[in-house]
Amino acid sequence: MKNNRGLYWAYWVVVVVMLMLGGVGLYWRLTAGHRLANYGQLIVWGLWVAMYIYFIGLSAGAFLISALVYAFGVERFRPIARLALFTALISLLMALLHIWFDLGHMSRFYEVYTRPNPLSMMAWMVWLYTGYFVLLLAEFWFDIRQDLIRWSEKPGVVGMVSRILALGSKDLSPESRRRDEKATRVLGTVGVPLAIMFHGGVGALFGVVAARPAWHSGLFPLIFLVSALVSGGGLLMAFYALLAPDRGTLEHRSLMEDMAKLVLGLVLLDLLFTFAEYSIALYGAIPGDVAPLIAAMFGPFWYVFWIGQVGLGFVIPIILLGWKRTRRSPFWVGVAGLAIVLAFVGVRLNIVVPPLSVPEIRGLVEAVPSSRMTTLYVPSVMEWFLSLGIIGFGMALYAIGYRLLPVQPRAVKEV
Repeated sequence: MKNNRGLYWAYWVVVVVMLMLGGVGLYWRLTAGHRLANYGQLIVWGLWVAMYIYFIGLSAGAFLISALVYAFGVERFRPIARLALFTALISLLMALLHIWFDLGHMSRFYEVYTRPNPLSMMAWMVWLYTGYFVLLLAEFWFDIRQDLIRWSEKPGVVGMVSRILALGSKDLSPESRRRDEKATRVLGTVGVPLAIMFHGGVGALFGVVAARPAWHSGLFPLIFLVSALVSGGGLLMAFYALLAPDRGTLEHRSLMEDMAKLVLGLVLLDLLFTFAEYSIALYGAIPGDVAPLIAAMFGPFWYVFWIGQVGLGFVIPIILLGWKRTRRSPFWVGVAGLAIVLAFVGVRLNIVVPPLSVPEIRGLVEAVPSSRMTTLYVPSVMEWFLSLGIIGFGMALYAIGYRLLPVQPRAVKEV
């Protein structure tokens, strides 16, 4: 960004506006609770839950792509491995903020630790998130420690931040480097099953709800895992296309093409799972299974499915990444990555909202005269503002970290 001052300042203007809107949303959330939210008695989960699983997917996907390097030794993706870890960390923070604001009593979040219920799947999710967050921090620190020591000699804020984060480490010997690499490899390996468990667990969290046929499927944990890899891969692809310092070089173009092939394969696998989910349910024609899918495809928000999920999530990436000419262009590969990132907001909304919009009891909406008892959900201004603020907060952290920490794709080769 620092090489393009116009883009840099435009980025920060957007971030500041989002933070200001988020500040208004935060004030409303803290003073009015859930009264200004538009979810209610029938649709009990809304935008914040959808954004929570969206960012959890981005985090898990980015981490698993970093694990290709740290756990499985796929050196081809080494230039983006550190950026992937940093992306996983920021995305996880945004996910947890969204679900925290969705809690009825935000101040009681700690009780999942002090009053644990080992039979609760949600409790296990929180514990897995905690372990994953600690693991991410440790792995990231071991990965950048050597560069932090070198950067601590720099003047100004960069040097000061590096000296603080180096935690007094000054050892740059080959033995120290090998220990750091071993620690990163071990943590990356341990993190693979952890990421699979917690993101597959999010899918299981929906899948075990037997009262909602649209969620009650053994495919859900697998769909969540594949979609995490697709969304995380798309985000990294967009970042590397737009931010890499080596843009325009043969190496950048070559790596972008390899990433395009990897993400294309994941998109096709996701398409296969989505087709299986929809086609089997529609062919079975069981009303409870079909109604949520019909609501997603032909309901008042049909465009979220057809334009967002199908158009941006499948058609555009498959064309841009499948056609050799565009696949070799970092610009078009970056566009495909952005399309995937935008599409998955719609994907997550379609997972959460349509199944809840179908009443379990016929006539329930008419029997209860309440504005909260409705099958139509549109996020309120407060919900949008708070979500925009959280995203702006994540974008600010990302930009600051990208500026002050050795996370840039080429920084790992700095000596």
